[in-house]
Amino acid sequence: MVAGGAVALIVALGVGAPQGADNPPVVGASPRVEASRIGVRAPEAESDADTVRVRRRAVRLSEAYHTRLKIHKLASYTMLPMFAFEYAAGNQLMQKNASAPEWAKVGHRVAATGLAGLFGINTYTGALNWWESRRQENGRTWRTAHSALMLLADAGFTVAGQLADQAEGSIDKRRLHRTVALTSISIATVSYAMMLKPFRRD
Repeated sequence: MVAGGAVALIVALGVGAPQGADNPPVVGASPRVEASRIGVRAPEAESDADTVRVRRRAVRLSEAYHTRLKIHKLASYTMLPMFAFEYAAGNQLMQKNASAPEWAKVGHRVAATGLAGLFGINTYTGALNWWESRRQENGRTWRTAHSALMLLADAGFTVAGQLADQAEGSIDKRRLHRTVALTSISIATVSYAMMLKPFRRD
């Protein structure tokens, strides 16, 4: 009787036990721990493994870039003094026309030619450097805005130059020439100031 009861108890316990009784669950175990026990990958672990951190790509600038930058800066230093002289000479021509002093007549054309050369050099060096540094994220928007404003000033000075001959015989054309030139000077000055240390964002 006792032996039969013991056998019946053992059979009953064997039937009631879960299939995974050899590996009883750990109380309070996280989904990741539980999943590792039964060979299933938890959703959190899968998402962590699939996450790839993208490193920023280093941009190396050539030696030619730094040479062009030096030329660009040196040329830019002459811009504001030339603007001041051009304004003074142009103001004399605007007020006195043919009776303006000789320095104003000759100087205005010489300064205009100098500015054309200056903007030609800076447009060339600036465009090449902008293209080479286009993948450099830090300050890219600021450099692009500077370049766009200088190109706008370039266009304005070109129009002002085309109006120069007509301005000698027409007061209306002279006023238009002056307005376009001063607008271009203002745009170029703002663009220049953007790249100075207190304002630049790169």
